[in-house]
Amino acid sequence: MTSVDTHVGTDVGTELDDRILGGWLGRIAGNMLGKPVEQGDHWTRERIDGYLTRAAALPLTDYLPEPVSESDGFALRPEWRSCVRGRIHGSCRDDDVDYAILGLDLLETHGFGFTTEQVGELWLLRLPYLQTFTAERAAYRNLANGLKPPLTATYDNPYQEWIGALIRADVFGWTCPGAPRRAASLARRDAVLSHSGNGVYGAMWAAALVSAAFTAPTVRAAVDTALTVIPASSRLARTVRRVISLHDSRLGWEDTLDAVQEETAGLNWIHAIPNAAVITAGLLYGDGDFTRTIALTVRGGLDTDSNGATAGSVAGVLCGAAAIPPQWKEPLEDTVRSAVFGFDGARISELAERTVLLAAQNT
Repeated sequence: MTSVDTHVGTDVGTELDDRILGGWLGRIAGNMLGKPVEQGDHWTRERIDGYLTRAAALPLTDYLPEPVSESDGFALRPEWRSCVRGRIHGSCRDDDVDYAILGLDLLETHGFGFTTEQVGELWLLRLPYLQTFTAERAAYRNLANGLKPPLTATYDNPYQEWIGALIRADVFGWTCPGAPRRAASLARRDAVLSHSGNGVYGAMWAAALVSAAFTAPTVRAAVDTALTVIPASSRLARTVRRVISLHDSRLGWEDTLDAVQEETAGLNWIHAIPNAAVITAGLLYGDGDFTRTIALTVRGGLDTDSNGATAGSVAGVLCGAAAIPPQWKEPLEDTVRSAVFGFDGARISELAERTVLLAAQNT
């Protein structure tokens, strides 16, 4: 089997190509790493590390191992059998990857001048209703009932500040390399279909974070830049700054997450704010190392597959596809499963090449 980075390097070979492919591979690998334990009200940090300890898998340097006990296996998501090391043959289908694909299709279809209404139309055309969740399902239902944005986000939708819009934002960062404000603007236009407040700020922040990773000298510089695109007084910004300050004080990763967990107590495990904290901690304490970044992020708990995907995307852009260790890339077999109509079985390298073409149009 030819590794993905060799395949794309032969065809293209530029730094931008390598970084965009790194973003795609990082997002998919991080998602796959976190998917078996994506149940934040059960899989706490302590339980995740207990699982890894029983499987002799700490430090975590590869996909999750198979469970060593029946009780552990019972608690994992049903998809674990195709997401653990030794069993992976291409990526599993997941909404965290579906929305990256849908965003690519959106930009190819409507260009960078797309409207929020066109985002909704594409959802109805390309995305099955039962593959949407929380805020996206509420917005989809509102669209089907004839409502228009921004009512699609605010009517009968208790999930407006959850993580859904944040997980849709990467493609806007990949196609706006080094232009975080532009990336955030695109992400906002997408996000307001289903989210408001910190839910929208989360999407803007994530898009800017991915965009900044193309040109930032360090991961810390990318994190600092991403904060500039959202209101400084927002709770999301204050929480991210809190993680930064604790990291700067040389507090350990676990103690930092303990402190932020106390300060965000009461928010759902899928809410954008505590998950942004986990992502920020994973990036800062991972310090540019791809494996350490996604391992710490997933071990941080909460929405593990979404957080692993976003942190993996940023880390993949920072280091490029060629520098991502082979244990993360090779099991993906350059293949992605997707519920987005017309994209199931697509090659990851082709999705990256199409993204590069869009980025070239936008520079």
